[in-house]
Amino acid sequence: MPTQPSRKIERVPNPHPERDYEVDLAVPEFTCLCPLTGQPDFATIRIRYVPDQWLVELKSLKLYMWSYRDEGAFHEDVTNRILEDLVEARAPRRIEVVGDWNVRGGIKTVVTARYEQKPA
Repeated sequence: MPTQPSRKIERVPNPHPERDYEVDLAVPEFTCLCPLTGQPDFATIRIRYVPDQWLVELKSLKLYMWSYRDEGAFHEDVTNRILEDLVEARAPRRIEVVGDWNVRGGIKTVVTARYEQKPA
């Protein structure tokens, strides 16, 4: 297999760091495992951010999301971990990560985590 899952999020220089603009990304096939039952959980992960000096490199984001496929994680935890990893990798001005989880056991879960740079 030519590529493997990875927890490393690569970044590339923002060609317009002088301007505030939003980047919207959607990962409609996100999967991880329920940490209690081991059954798969499915979600659409939505990422909306205002970049500062860096953009996310999309292939690395795909491999990063893939890395959760065989990991047990609660919805709230995995959504917040994705936010933390993106903040650490790119230091955006603002970012929001929404985990829109498929119905499981009759319950629909949507988790929203946000970060905003503190003024200098």
